Amino acid sequence: MYFIGLDVHKKTISYCVKDAAGRVHQEGKIGSTRRELDGWIRNLPQPRTIAMEATIFTGWIYDHLLPHAEKVKVAHPLMLRAIAAAKKKNDKIDASKIADCVRCDFLPECHMASTEIRDRRRTLRYRNLVIRQMVQMKNRVSGLLMETGVSYNKQRLHKVGYFAELMATNEDVHESIRPLLRLSRDMISRSQKLDYALVSSLERDPVLKERLRRLRTVPGVGPITALTWALEIGDYTRFSSIKQAISYCGLCGDEKSSADKVMRMPISKQRNKHIQRVLIEAAKLAPNESHELALTHARELERGNRNRATLAVARKMVCYMLAVERRQQDFVPAEVFSRTVAV
Repeated sequence: MYFIGLDVHKKTISYCVKDAAGRVHQEGKIGSTRRELDGWIRNLPQPRTIAMEATIFTGWIYDHLLPHAEKVKVAHPLMLRAIAAAKKKNDKIDASKIADCVRCDFLPECHMASTEIRDRRRTLRYRNLVIRQMVQMKNRVSGLLMETGVSYNKQRLHKVGYFAELMATNEDVHESIRPLLRLSRDMISRSQKLDYALVSSLERDPVLKERLRRLRTVPGVGPITALTWALEIGDYTRFSSIKQAISYCGLCGDEKSSADKVMRMPISKQRNKHIQRVLIEAAKLAPNESHELALTHARELERGNRNRATLAVARKMVCYMLAVERRQQDFVPAEVFSRTVAV
């Protein structure tokens, strides 16, 4: 077996080919294009295992090389300390160290979702960008009105009818800001239409449709929460326990221990930030839809910490969604389940 380490960049890829004994057979640099990769891979010895660090460019390279190697592995960048802590660091050395890590089975491998999941995840994350920009434009509209001393109804400002009425009847709206307000309103309208189109296309997707339907039977799980779970989690079978899923979602604190001393730290930054944000927002409303989640929220709230109560509800929702995924069945509330068993 030959082990190949790749140090991937935007325009170039440095590579190092080693055998099982650690002897270097080839090393060099090629361009980051499919054509150059095809020419390079034909001249490599077989069988081979390829490894690279996770970057923004890793996805397409991983897909392109997968048919040409026994295994293609992707390393977690934060855990690849052998490169980050080195005194001397360049592309050639990085590729060599990655080859050594995969050769010695020390590579901190990270999960690579399937191509179909990654393609749909890209659409969902683009939708998140559209929403952020739409919120910025709404804030800009409010800012323009406040700068010029215009009174308005905060709750109705971004309704189409109220905005048109404000522009037509309020004499305090200065001529200097009217073009900016109209431009901002047009951008908000386009963003809303684009948001609807992106979400609708994902909900109708045959790969996700049935999975989303089951997830939405869980209390507090709406279309965005279900989409985010399905596309950010991907393959739910990679979590052997609920604790692993909760940790991945960023709903638990960090831990530092030495000897018999254990310290619990604040929420860790090593998490999937997309699903963490969506779950916490959903957990704020979920107690209104489920008696069990309401009890969980109330029990934690008695301790006097509202944020802890929200996190407890979010963790409970992770348990519910993981159970629905594993059993491939719709969610059944505890009170309904107990009545069914009694009958």
